[in-house]
Amino acid sequence: MISRIFADRRRLAVLRRIDRPAAAILAILQALVAAAGWFAEPVWLAVAVAAQLALGGVGAVRVIGPARGDLGLARYAIPATAGIAATLFGRLIPGGLSLLLVPIVAVVLWSITYLELRAERGTGGRTLGDLGLTAIVFAGTAGILQYFGPLAWPTPLVLAGLLALPPSFRAAESRGTMGAEGFGQALLQVLAVVQVGVGAVLLNVSVLVTAALMALAFYTWTGAVDALRGGASGRSVAVEFGALVLLGLFVGLLLYHPGGPAGSPR
Repeated sequence: MISRIFADRRRLAVLRRIDRPAAAILAILQALVAAAGWFAEPVWLAVAVAAQLALGGVGAVRVIGPARGDLGLARYAIPATAGIAATLFGRLIPGGLSLLLVPIVAVVLWSITYLELRAERGTGGRTLGDLGLTAIVFAGTAGILQYFGPLAWPTPLVLAGLLALPPSFRAAESRGTMGAEGFGQALLQVLAVVQVGVGAVLLNVSVLVTAALMALAFYTWTGAVDALRGGASGRSVAVEFGALVLLGLFVGLLLYHPGGPAGSPR
């Protein structure tokens, strides 16, 4: 009896640490929809993406709560964007193994929403938030390129740019840039990401490397803007963050194989 009482207390303590259980329920539902999309035909894959939009959109309003002018509106699009990225990226993983990753996907999706909840309370870490947005861009871009094939461009790159727009807008709002100015910065960031994607496609590197280079461009652009707003000199920013891009391009050149088929693993 005593051990049962203490066990109940431990369970209650764990439950008290769960901030807004609806966020966990939303993540579980999105993970299940993503898993269904991994094995679906193209028509049902579109249904799964639409379901992610509905779950993420309605769920974000329910979980995150009322809009606040100091936090912006892009945060309501992040759970849906993360769900779509998970649905697309899972198709790159072999079938049997991907089923084992469903709980991990649920935890990752919950973490994305939880970071937005922390930002609402003013306790969220900018670095973790930027890394989460970068992961969304990488996963979604890799899934799109794998589904359409790099040589089908510009269609996959246009879709990758559309998927990167909400994270770019969210990154701008997290810097305190709201409204039309924030959206303009997001468009510039998407343009930079797509330009890197075009270069990677022309180099005929693999899908995962192309997605990694585009995600690196996203993260580098965010860091460069933060540094400039923090008072860093333009020269130091160009040297520091330009070196990151050059490093990524150098890795892409090392993986360049003129005779190999585009999108094939190297």
